[in-house]
Amino acid sequence: MREDPTSDALLAWYDQHARQMPWRVSPQDRAQGIMPDPYRIWLSEVMLQQTTVAAVKDYFLKFTTLWPTVQDLAAAEDADVMAAWAGLGYYARARNLLKCARVVAAEYMGVFPSDRDSLQTLPGIGPYTSAAISAIAFDLPETVLDGNVERVMARIHAIETPLPTAKPELMALAQALTPLKRAGDYAQAVMDLGATICTPKNPVCGICPWRDGCEGHATGIAPELPRKLAKKAKPTRRGIAYVLRNSNGDWLLETRPEKGLLGGMLGWPGSDWSEAPVAAPPVSTGWEAAGMEVRHTFTHFHLILEVMTARADIDPDIGKFVPHHAFRPSDLPTVMRKVFDVAKHRFE
Repeated sequence: MREDPTSDALLAWYDQHARQMPWRVSPQDRAQGIMPDPYRIWLSEVMLQQTTVAAVKDYFLKFTTLWPTVQDLAAAEDADVMAAWAGLGYYARARNLLKCARVVAAEYMGVFPSDRDSLQTLPGIGPYTSAAISAIAFDLPETVLDGNVERVMARIHAIETPLPTAKPELMALAQALTPLKRAGDYAQAVMDLGATICTPKNPVCGICPWRDGCEGHATGIAPELPRKLAKKAKPTRRGIAYVLRNSNGDWLLETRPEKGLLGGMLGWPGSDWSEAPVAAPPVSTGWEAAGMEVRHTFTHFHLILEVMTARADIDPDIGKFVPHHAFRPSDLPTVMRKVFDVAKHRFE
């Protein structure tokens, strides 16, 4: 008779195979009473939303070097934080990061609350992030359900209901396995299992600590799970980006509106993004096409930008000139860096 999966089996595996991450306290250190810094757990979880561990590590180290505590982050300049975030995407997260840090510093004396309900009152913290902070930072028995955990639950219970329809069912199954003790280690263990063994393609079932209790493995359908509803094709939008330099070599940039895509980030002035964008040059001058388009994909649509360049000493209608010695392409979000890479050759 096959055994049912248990948290004990997974925790024993985790004690030997836990991944090392700059925000993580090892299971051995936790056993000695060393607890994670809630600030670092919160910061890592916000960064990890819809982003990979590999992409986040360097950003996390940069942030914690510049702003070692939540009070330091709360006191930071908005522009500095947005620039440090550039490239991580989903820029509303960066705006909420600052808002949350300032609330924690001002209203909680720099100490994060431990319970999910209180955490969810903070800017940018939803059900998943509150559960992750509560479990990992405070060892409370909250259930963390990310893509890795959904996949593991779907496979060990052979759930063939497609995602996202299956989310409530998978949450209930994950909650049933969440232990009262070592909840933080368990939350990280099940995510590690999904990331390293129960992977989307070619799961390594032979060394899985839950293999003997896995319905998906027993029936041979584990690699096919979780099933997903067919995605709708992403629409394509177009736009125009305007890259202008003056005779001093300064670059015309604008801070995008707080709301909307790339909110609060530096960028090149441009048109709307739509099926038929309307030209909106920031100055009236002799604009020339850079000769290459920029292509970028957001969550809900593909974007194609025509890049226009010019040199002129004209006061712009929008934006301001940034001195060439102070301009850092790395401060731009990815799509705007792509525009720069296309346009810069026109000024050489």
